[in-house]
Amino acid sequence: MTNDALIAALSHLVSEGRNPETMDIDLLPSLEIVKRINQQDQLVPLAVEKVLPEIAQAVDKITAAFQQGGRLIYMGAGTSGRLGVLDASECPPTFGVSDQMVIGLIAGGPEAILKAKEGAEDSAELGVDDLKSIDFSAKDVMVGIAASGRTPYVIGALNYANDIGATTVALSCNPDSPIADVAKIAISPVVGPEALTGSTRLKSGTAQKLVLNMLTTASMIRLGKSYQNLMVDVKATNKKLIARASRIVMQATDCDKSEATKTLEQTDYDVKLAILILLTGMPLETARQQLEKQDGFLRKAVQSHQNT
Repeated sequence: MTNDALIAALSHLVSEGRNPETMDIDLLPSLEIVKRINQQDQLVPLAVEKVLPEIAQAVDKITAAFQQGGRLIYMGAGTSGRLGVLDASECPPTFGVSDQMVIGLIAGGPEAILKAKEGAEDSAELGVDDLKSIDFSAKDVMVGIAASGRTPYVIGALNYANDIGATTVALSCNPDSPIADVAKIAISPVVGPEALTGSTRLKSGTAQKLVLNMLTTASMIRLGKSYQNLMVDVKATNKKLIARASRIVMQATDCDKSEATKTLEQTDYDVKLAILILLTGMPLETARQQLEKQDGFLRKAVQSHQNT
């Protein structure tokens, strides 16, 4: 695309418009600047609320893919790519899953996470190559993230994913965007012009983060990764997480710290297993078998025991 054509394309994007509420932001003292930014940020969850049905539709597809051994693949460039990598990287410690279950790909590769890699986002072929490099298949779900909705890297990847029969999702902050037209599910929270024109790391980035939080969190809950609202598949890999594991067991069972610690040690810090033992009095192996029988759903395992 020529420079003139790109300028023309950007001029039609909501996210690239000038915000009438912040035209004097360069004249304001610090407190007033952050007040204006905060006022704009308050619009973000309202925009996300309008696309909850589309988010839920994507969650259903992601959950089904996980149940069939598929993966969730995020793809984006710049801020959008970094947000995908961030959400993917937080799934293993939070939900106790493999780091191959949710993968974040960013245009330009891992180096682009820390430093912008010029031109990488302009290659549709690079998006295809990155999917092929991880053996992307029809079992997987691909979420293309682009605030503008027109990033070639993402469009190329979405087209390839469609061609092989995978589920495709577009996350953009502009209505009727190119990626929304390509993907099977379009999530488009329209947050309006940024406080600083074109700086889509602001409202657009916040909206994307909220949506990505929902996609993985809701999907993991659907897989049985929570008990009530507790993270019972958290991996106790450091002192803070060991303490959190103990606290979760105490909250779920009303036991004291000593009993929680003792049971966690017995289960090799398997929080879900420790809770089941404390709530039901089952021996370790019996509890383990019951959890497996219920596909890891702790609440179902507890209820099954109560009904016997």
